[in-house]
Amino acid sequence: MAEIICIIGNKGGTGKTTLSHMLCQGLGLLGHRSACVLTDTSREPLAPEGRRYITADARTREALTKVVDKLRSLDNWIGVIDGGGNRTEMDRKLYALSDIVLLPFRESHEDIRTVLRDLEMFPRAYAVPSQWPVNAWQREAADRNVAQLMGAYRHRILKPVGALSASKLLLQKQVPDQLPTPLANACRAFARQVLHVLEIDVADGGETVEDNEDESLRIPPAEMPLRLTQATRRSH
Repeated sequence: MAEIICIIGNKGGTGKTTLSHMLCQGLGLLGHRSACVLTDTSREPLAPEGRRYITADARTREALTKVVDKLRSLDNWIGVIDGGGNRTEMDRKLYALSDIVLLPFRESHEDIRTVLRDLEMFPRAYAVPSQWPVNAWQREAADRNVAQLMGAYRHRILKPVGALSASKLLLQKQVPDQLPTPLANACRAFARQVLHVLEIDVADGGETVEDNEDESLRIPPAEMPLRLTQATRRSH
């Protein structure tokens, strides 16, 4: 049975769609089969050609039910559902059908206030600092804000996904034949974090691209209380 990951949140512009495609691309690079599922009615479906994952259009309630049912019938697949912003009822529906939920947020105080409400509303969710500053001074200031304002939820915050202009390539109708190495590395690093939360062993996927994994990306087991207690590690 497939794992279902929903990337949701009440605020728009936090990078939900970008992260959905980065996650699926990273999963593919690591040798995992995944589907990026579109539910945002303001966006158009993207062609699957050239991607390491398939895409699915689930912008209607009926289509979403069919796609999720199909995914649940497949072994060793991961479904990543891209939710839209400002859709509280849809977020609740997606939360109910998910194994884990990811809540992207940017470094603004408004984003942090919104994600704090979402973390309280969705106890099986992890916050993801998204499009995070890469400038050292800005990164330090953003990290300090998170530490001060979100300290109570520190065990439910993943490592930041840095701002990367090349990530826009994944949102094109058709992706280029060759994606930049920094983008591939960022996708794999994000996917590794999520696989660790899902307690799925990370495969190499036969990739030869340079990617030195930072051990700090691994979340200590004591800080991962949200998985079912009976879950065991699996290799997809």
